[in-house]
Amino acid sequence: MSALIDRNRLPAACGSSPKCVLKSSSVMSGVSNTAGNSAILRVIVTGGPGAGKTTLLQALQARGYTVVGDSARTIIQDRRRRGLNPRPDAYEFAHETLRMDIESFVHHAAAPGYVFFERSVLDALCGLDRVAPLNESELNMWLPKYQYCSKVFLLPPWKAIYVNDDERDHTFEHAESVYRTIQGWYRRLDRYQVIEVPKVSVEERCTYVLQTLANSDRHGLGGAR
Repeated sequence: MSALIDRNRLPAACGSSPKCVLKSSSVMSGVSNTAGNSAILRVIVTGGPGAGKTTLLQALQARGYTVVGDSARTIIQDRRRRGLNPRPDAYEFAHETLRMDIESFVHHAAAPGYVFFERSVLDALCGLDRVAPLNESELNMWLPKYQYCSKVFLLPPWKAIYVNDDERDHTFEHAESVYRTIQGWYRRLDRYQVIEVPKVSVEERCTYVLQTLANSDRHGLGGAR
């Protein structure tokens, strides 16, 4: 079982432009055709900051599932340890996040059972699109390479549980804006069903996610389309 936010090192940068990661053959070399049953097992948990994603993944991990933590938070933590500005410029931040999420995807490509990702390659592409817009041909080339369960679990902004910490220094209004951006992004992708996780206790959220997946399995609806 993987640690929740556990990276031994950050991957090296790939050139001066964040888009170079989309053209790197070294990235592609670790990725085979990921369609089919394996995609069903890679589950995205996404949403704005402070919505309870990490807490939900911790609960899933406690039930024995493999989870993969948020790359953006890991980058910020690493930069703080090195005495740097917590966030690099937007281009570098988007690039590093995407590199790490691709690395995590490849690492867990053959993992047995469900793997729950706190955000994903798809979310990282959303971040890249905000600073270096991606055209439809680029998306159509890469989306089939990084497929996840067709059901994406989106946690809505929840002011009652929102708190700031060393890595989360934005306002609640910013969290609401990120949530709307993510909603719009997955509508654009048009191949994933976004399921909003209710504002209930963490154990109830955990049960809700697992039951939704179990229902999909019974009806053969889990795979990426």
